[in-house]
Amino acid sequence: MKEQIFELTTTELKEIANALQDKITEGLKADKQEIAAIPTHIKPAENIPDGKVLALDWGGTNFRAAIVEFKNGKASILESRKAPLSKDETKGFTADRLHEEMTKVIAQLATLDEKVTRIGYCFSYPAACRLNGDAILLRWTKGIDIPDMIDQAVGELLLKYLNNHKEIKPKFENIKVLNDTVACLFAGLEDAGYESYIGLIVGTGTNMAGLMPLNKIDKLNSVGDKLVPVNLESGNFNPPHLTVIDGLVDAMSNNKDCQRFEKAISGGYLGEMYKTVFMDQKIKYNFDGEDLSNVINNPAQYTEEQVKVAKAVQERSAKLVAASLAGMVQVLTAQNPTLKKIGLAADGSVFWSENAQQQCGYKKIVEETLQQLLPAGVTVTVLKKLKEPNLIGSAIAALS
Repeated sequence: MKEQIFELTTTELKEIANALQDKITEGLKADKQEIAAIPTHIKPAENIPDGKVLALDWGGTNFRAAIVEFKNGKASILESRKAPLSKDETKGFTADRLHEEMTKVIAQLATLDEKVTRIGYCFSYPAACRLNGDAILLRWTKGIDIPDMIDQAVGELLLKYLNNHKEIKPKFENIKVLNDTVACLFAGLEDAGYESYIGLIVGTGTNMAGLMPLNKIDKLNSVGDKLVPVNLESGNFNPPHLTVIDGLVDAMSNNKDCQRFEKAISGGYLGEMYKTVFMDQKIKYNFDGEDLSNVINNPAQYTEEQVKVAKAVQERSAKLVAASLAGMVQVLTAQNPTLKKIGLAADGSVFWSENAQQQCGYKKIVEETLQQLLPAGVTVTVLKKLKEPNLIGSAIAALS
């Protein structure tokens, strides 16, 4: 049976969790490791000042721009616009061409006025954070490839472009760049009552972030114990117990030998996994994660084997996510053995995908599997589904 290749035992999942823990530890000790473990030098303000900011979000599928206003510590999105900006739309792009397309979206915001001088930019690609809140692009993922932006300051490039563009009224003074997992983490902090928090994205791509004491991030050589967000870039994890199917999907990708974990679990690759299993059959070339869910939710329209494989691919994805969360928790509890209660701020179309009964079946598999893998006495609670966490988290960063 083809679906059996995707089965994972509890023992194997624990081995994956332990392997990730080791890789995170290596990333906290030195740069340029498999798990980058990038500290984000933006501390969310405890009391967010009133004001309006431009919040941007680019995660691999769409580019979104919004005006977010804070009053008395509460955020409201005044308006937002979006446009497709995936690997297909950006093929052959330069940095200027990318920023021109972004500017077209931003210029549609009617409430963008001279009072908006700060930008929060949720940029969901591997980037090294600078002390001023900007970030240097390390490499592209999710099929994006714009070579002249590698090793460049993402925020500075966009800020200069916008301030020199005739269609943009305000002159922006500052831009803060953060990853979507960190933005999600920031947005989740509003749900008080937890000793620590993890940010998780499982959508087109995948990643995790957590709060860690500065003195536990060895590569910073800091004696302070202030908690800072650490963006793992966990999609680059190369876990044990991958299959020959994973190898084929990786070999056919445009970034071979990179992002192996992401290719095993995220929406940008689940369709590729399914197509590879059935490479001897006629399946549309752009079959994706949404199509995979359609197979699961409409079994009468497909063969029994196709449905079983689709379910197996999705279930393995959820169990791998649970194993990665367990690995992250093992790191956090090693840093702080008294830690018992952790809040999980999760976002992404895959994580919150619903089955035919309008239930979050993927989330349920993650939760049930995680219970088998967590250290004794430690709980991880999935926080309620956040409303626009990337935009809200970016706005918080802009005002911090």
